[in-house]
Amino acid sequence: MPDPNSLYGPLDPAPDAGWSSAPPRMGFFTDTSVCIGCKACEVACKEWNGVPGSGLDLLGMSYDNTGALTANSWRHVAFIEQPRPAGSPSVAARMAVGGPTDVLGAPVAAGSGDGGAGTQFLGMPGAQPPGRGSGAEDRTDFRWLMMSDVCKHCTHAACLDVCPTGSLFRTEFGTVVVQEDICNGCGYCISACPYGVIDQRKDDGRAWKCTLCYDRLGAGMTPACAQACPTESIQYGPLDELRERAATRVATLRGRGVPEARLYGHDPNDGVGGDGAFFLLLDEPEVYGLPPDPIVTTRDLPAMWKRAGLAALAMAAATVAAFVGGSS
Repeated sequence: MPDPNSLYGPLDPAPDAGWSSAPPRMGFFTDTSVCIGCKACEVACKEWNGVPGSGLDLLGMSYDNTGALTANSWRHVAFIEQPRPAGSPSVAARMAVGGPTDVLGAPVAAGSGDGGAGTQFLGMPGAQPPGRGSGAEDRTDFRWLMMSDVCKHCTHAACLDVCPTGSLFRTEFGTVVVQEDICNGCGYCISACPYGVIDQRKDDGRAWKCTLCYDRLGAGMTPACAQACPTESIQYGPLDELRERAATRVATLRGRGVPEARLYGHDPNDGVGGDGAFFLLLDEPEVYGLPPDPIVTTRDLPAMWKRAGLAALAMAAATVAAFVGGSS
């Protein structure tokens, strides 16, 4: 298997797409360690972008009522309940910490960038995490992982490679947007996305996904989901700055005894050239429904077209040779 980076190395996607005076690349850093599962981001996204309601579906075994990223859910907050790893703070330990804390039970100083005083539900008197009733705070056998998932706005976006109408385009901010008015509903982008983000609406067949609030970015505003997030779990800004901030946050968490803290989608040398929306995770990517090693699904297209061209030339040469030989 060829190295994906031999075909798709690091680049700045907006200038590569032809934006001669592009601003710094913008994106999301989602810190799952301070996500409280409030779903304010989902609501804000729907309200600002006019996304239809997803309906109420508790999925049988979860408090999550959306389930996945779809054409009608451009942000999705995953609820993951799992056995608590040995050595990680218990619910009781977190609740016992005085003052505001993050979801790992670590103290948070006001204005520290970890959410600020009064924004973390675990630091509020009598507060309970989602789904925990009276007495549940004494349990030590499980923990909740929550993550607000979104389109990754890949550096090397396979959806752009396969779109036959130009409906998908790269913006000056480095993001990827679908122009629904020229989408023909072919669905090629859906199968091309390595994250399974893009989806079609059943009523019209067109593709829909997060635009990173392109209209708000053009007006100098913060995307609706990041604006609504009460804990600063979703952070928006220049991608280079977010990567530095994320690396510092991981170091802080590991210093607090959380060795499983890791970044996902931040590396410009990964299989998709890095993501415009990346995450701090507290477990393996698969736990959150993310592929461990995403690749550009169209990475083999140049070689395939080359082989097809050579095969066509060989067939043409054989046909000419047979014709000449038969006529002589």
